[in-house]
Amino acid sequence: MPAASDDAPAAAAWQRALALRFPELAPAPLALLAAQARREPLEAHATLLAAGSVWQHALWVERGMLRLFYIDSEGRESNKNFHAEDAFIWPVTEVMQREPAAFFISALTPAVVWRLPHGALQAAVGTLPSWTALRLQALAGLLDDKMRREQLFLQCTARQRYEALLGERPEWTGRIPLRHLASYLGMTDVSLSRLRAEMGLIGG
Repeated sequence: MPAASDDAPAAAAWQRALALRFPELAPAPLALLAAQARREPLEAHATLLAAGSVWQHALWVERGMLRLFYIDSEGRESNKNFHAEDAFIWPVTEVMQREPAAFFISALTPAVVWRLPHGALQAAVGTLPSWTALRLQALAGLLDDKMRREQLFLQCTARQRYEALLGERPEWTGRIPLRHLASYLGMTDVSLSRLRAEMGLIGG
């Protein structure tokens, strides 16, 4: 669906985001691809992808934050990742593209997201070197993150995990509620609050 005319500055930002990722695209096909996306303002907690649904869209975050999380058999949420402004995420693997998702993607804060059908994206950029490079970068990032989290959970204390987060993702601590950070770190919010007090950190 083309972007509305009164969203021209936002549409221009979206088109620039695509141009940065796919510099080989000429202006005409770039504009055509950008116009196939839908700009979607979201309230906090709005669901973009529900577990059991097939992930069919690439998502670009214009404003706000998203979170990716699982819900276990007892109804407990477990945060696996967060995505802020200019994040561009899509179903990277073929399995993710054809099978129902096991996780949710929702708005952590009020947000604005552009939804681009994955089929349209694939048709427009599937043969471009930049698409191959972007996919490889995304896959490498997923693997690196998985290995890093496994190492932190297996070899580090809760304090060490939190210290690693402060060093590697300092911007998260000012934007993500404590209970969601605690879930990401594999602890309760009470435990994280106590840990922060022991470390002499104020707030939260």
